[in-house]
Amino acid sequence: MVNKELAIVEENLGVDFDNQTKTKSMTKLIVICGATATGKSGLALALAQRCGSIIISADSRQVYREFSIGTAKPTIAEQKLVPHYLIDVCDPNNTMTVADYQQQAQEIIKQSLEVKGEKNLENSDSSRLLVSSSPCPPIFLVGGTGLYIKSIVRGMKIPRVAPQTKLRSQLNSIGQTQLYAMLQQVDEIAAQKIHPHDSVRTLRALEVFYITGTPISDLQGENPPDYPILQIGLDCDVSHLDSRIACRTESMVKDGFIEEVEYLCQKYGKDLPLLDTLGYQEIKQYLAGDISLDEAKELTILHTRQFAKRQRTWFRKDSQIEWFDTKSPDLLEQVWSRIQKFIINDNAGNSTPVKL
Repeated sequence: MVNKELAIVEENLGVDFDNQTKTKSMTKLIVICGATATGKSGLALALAQRCGSIIISADSRQVYREFSIGTAKPTIAEQKLVPHYLIDVCDPNNTMTVADYQQQAQEIIKQSLEVKGEKNLENSDSSRLLVSSSPCPPIFLVGGTGLYIKSIVRGMKIPRVAPQTKLRSQLNSIGQTQLYAMLQQVDEIAAQKIHPHDSVRTLRALEVFYITGTPISDLQGENPPDYPILQIGLDCDVSHLDSRIACRTESMVKDGFIEEVEYLCQKYGKDLPLLDTLGYQEIKQYLAGDISLDEAKELTILHTRQFAKRQRTWFRKDSQIEWFDTKSPDLLEQVWSRIQKFIINDNAGNSTPVKL
């Protein structure tokens, strides 16, 4: 029965498995990325169920415990359907740096190399046979935090220097013009890559230098992983995305977003930095009586649209991302077909990206 199903898959895909390596021991990584509200989580959940895979979140706020509704965190029920990682791993009053995230994500991927449980092909239908025959199902990396994703797919070398509150306070008192001049003296290469008005990156470069004694430009670089990577991007026209953002904002409020923010303010204090992020800040303003609920929702929608625009700009710079229209009625099957081809071809992720 399995041989018959295998022949059907071969015919449908136009490949001959006799000339392919039917089972790969190497991990394959599938990235699902794009702007907020494009449907990444839902698509990834459906695909991961088909593959028998895990999902690693690539969202810089979903790593924090108790910040759930405002971050569109997968529900408990969804997390039971597919194992999710790097969700609820950090307390809100602590900080998860990019280096922290990268280290934990890479460890999860590394552990997957050591787990090669065989699938029971007799119980697989033909639509799942191709992936199920792999002893090491692909891993899904899903989210909209571009730097998190880049740290994994590019193997960014990140200086493991935690934020230094006192040092930053001292440096900030100097002023950006003087800080940039200091950077030019201690790390000319970094200064050439950082805009004179970019206070965040200037401060970080100086912070790393003063803590390690080494220019940040000497500590940075890339060490790409050796496993195959397929990057899937979701996008749609601006008007459709705007509509999705508005609908999601309304749903969040109905699902208890206001109560979530009120609880977090009481538990951690209104000055918690995470409460000044997208959505939470606007609802906090409403709770303080500074604006009405309608104004809070309108501001959340506006700021989310602006954020989505920045995300689209970031991801569009990566030529390796293959784009799919989130409005397509057969989106799931389109992406599933692409993944099937990727699974049997290590070099599939290097093909020419699909243009919208």
